[in-house]
Amino acid sequence: MAAETQSSIGKLHHELRAAGDGLVGNAEVLRGVLAGCGDCIKILDLEGRLQFMSEGGKRVMEVDDFAPLKGCPWPDFWAGQGNSDAKSAVETALAGGTGRFKGAANTAKGNPRYWDVQVSPIVGDDGRPTHLLSISRDITEEWQAQAALNDAAERQAFLTQELEHRIKNTLTTVGAIANQTMRGDEHAVVRHAFMARLIALGHAHDILTKTSWSGAPIAQVIEGALRPHATEVERIKTTGPSAELTPKQALGLALAVHELATNALKYGALSNSTGTIDISWSNDQSGFRFTWAEHGGPRVIEPPPERMSFGSRLIERMLANDFDGNVTTTYMPAGFKCELAAPAITPHV
Repeated sequence: MAAETQSSIGKLHHELRAAGDGLVGNAEVLRGVLAGCGDCIKILDLEGRLQFMSEGGKRVMEVDDFAPLKGCPWPDFWAGQGNSDAKSAVETALAGGTGRFKGAANTAKGNPRYWDVQVSPIVGDDGRPTHLLSISRDITEEWQAQAALNDAAERQAFLTQELEHRIKNTLTTVGAIANQTMRGDEHAVVRHAFMARLIALGHAHDILTKTSWSGAPIAQVIEGALRPHATEVERIKTTGPSAELTPKQALGLALAVHELATNALKYGALSNSTGTIDISWSNDQSGFRFTWAEHGGPRVIEPPPERMSFGSRLIERMLANDFDGNVTTTYMPAGFKCELAAPAITPHV
C-alpha cells in the first residue's frame, strides 16, 4: 500500500512538473484546488470525527465558522438511513476500501441538500490509514429532477388506471345497452357480432394500458385480436419484425384482424378443416406492409360491391385511415388476401 501511494504521488509530481515550473510542493496550488472545488472535501480522524473542511466545502455546506463543527462525529450529520450509511462508509474506509452512499443532509443553515458521498482512507508510510477523506457532491438538482419524474410517472400510472377503469365500465355499459336494444332471436346474429367487436376492442385497450397508452407491440395486438378464435390458432401463422403501433393504429388493426378472422370462420379458410392463414408484416425505409393471406379454403367468389358488409368497410376504410395508407382486398379463387401499404412505423416518444 505504501509503495502504491508513493507511486501515485510520484506520478502526480511528474504531471505537475510537466504542467509548469513551481507547481510541485506549492501550497497555493492545493489551496486553490480546495477553494475552487464545488465538492465538500473533509478530513476525518479514525473515529470518524470531523477535523478539516475545504473552503469550497464550507461554501457549499453554508458554514460560516468551522470551529464549532471540528471534532463532531461526522455520521451524526446524517439522520435515519443516512446515519447508518455514513457509519458503514467509515468502516469500509478503515478497512482500506472506499465507502459510497447517497443521502439527504441539511447545510449548517438548515437548508436541505442531497449528496453523493464517498469515504476513502488516507494512508501513512506504513500503509495503514491515518485519516479518512470524505468527499460529498451536491446532487440536489439531479435528485429533485428524478423525484419529479418519479412523481409524474406515478401520477401518469394512476391516471392511466383510472382511465382504463372508466373505459371498461363504458364498454360494459355499451354492451348492456346493445343486449337490451337487440333482444330477441331475430337479432342474435347482429348482437353476437357487435359483442365480439366490443371484446376485440377491449383486448386492444388492455394492451395499451400496460404501456400507459404510449403504444402497443404489433405482435401482441394481433395475438389479442385472434384470442377469441384460439381453437383455430394452430392454422394461423404470424411472422414479422417487432414494431410499436400508436394507440390509433393498435385499435384499428385489432378490429381489422378480428373482422378478417370472423370472415374466415364464416366463409374463408377457417370455415373448413384444411384451410390456413398467413399473417405477415414488414417495416423498413420503404414503408410498412401488412398481409393477410388465406389458403385452402372454399373457392372464393368476389361479392358484389353493393353487398359489402360493415366488416369489409371497416377493414378497407378504417384500417387505411388509421395507418394513413392504402388497403387492397383480392378475392382470388385460391384464397382471399388483404394487404395494407402505409408509411414506415417509426419509434414514437
